Amino acid sequence: MKGKWGIGIPDTEFIRGKVPMTKQEIRILTIAKAGIKQGDIVLDVGAGTGSLSCEAAMQAGNDGMVYAIERNPEGIGLIAANAEKFGLDNVHIIHAEAPAGMDELPRLDAVLIGGSGKRLEPILDRAGELLKTGGRIILNCITVQTLMQCLNYMRASELYKYETVQVQVNRWEQVGSYDMAKAANPIFIVACEKIK
Repeated sequence: MKGKWGIGIPDTEFIRGKVPMTKQEIRILTIAKAGIKQGDIVLDVGAGTGSLSCEAAMQAGNDGMVYAIERNPEGIGLIAANAEKFGLDNVHIIHAEAPAGMDELPRLDAVLIGGSGKRLEPILDRAGELLKTGGRIILNCITVQTLMQCLNYMRASELYKYETVQVQVNRWEQVGSYDMAKAANPIFIVACEKIK
């Protein structure tokens, strides 16, 4: 199945459980902002079901690698199952709570952060050490607190330039003879580029 969709695998194609999953529209924007190319080395922190890991692995290709860090045992199983389903041999799973598990990683072209477990600053510190100049960190923030922590970190650093977008996705559902919007939670996407 590798490469069947390009960017934006339908949500229904992923094996799911009770682990949060980044939805299709947010994955598309995240992967686009990350600018992942063939041969890139990518880290996905708080990988959940592995939806972003799988999308990134398809973009990185056989010469690239995605390291997926997840602390939840159910998530570890789901990442493995989804990588197998999509025929992805370039997803390496690390069962740890970041920044643990980041010590032995190679230099990185991109870092995707979807979950930080209240350890955002040490994760960003370690990611910055590993990230190549010109590499990108993309954070998907659900809460205002995580967003502000990220922005304060980036403002205090001279290593990055960054941009922030807020995304609100509404899905329409048929209710009788009407079509009604069902809003998803808004997401803040912070795209950071290492300039030094």
